[in-house]
Amino acid sequence: QVQLVESGGGLVQPGGSLRLSCSGSGNIFSINSMGWYRQAPGKERELVASITVDGDTNYAEYVKGRFTISKDNAKNTAYLQMNSLKPEDTAVYYCYANIRVRGYFYYDKYWGQGTQVTVSS
Repeated sequence: QVQLVESGGGLVQPGGSLRLSCSGSGNIFSINSMGWYRQAPGKERELVASITVDGDTNYAEYVKGRFTISKDNAKNTAYLQMNSLKPEDTAVYYCYANIRVRGYFYYDKYWGQGTQVTVSS
């Protein structure tokens, strides 16, 4: 049994900041990457940022220079620091993790429950 729990969403004014967290728990042997997707109403889900176990990061063009992803491997937790938020960043943010469960030899993608981020004045 594996669970990903997200926290940190909310309402913020344009130009403000939020920090999302995503923590994995349960029968985890290892995690090789974590990240976030987002989905706005009427739009497809899109990748926002990802980070590997070695710390390699990848960002969507529209968040480069504003968002920073980081992780704590010992806590199976990733963080997304979002600065200079814009109304177009409004979406439900879903974290994911590629997890190898104890007793298995492959990685599966697991999803968090999603957290709403609303940027509005």
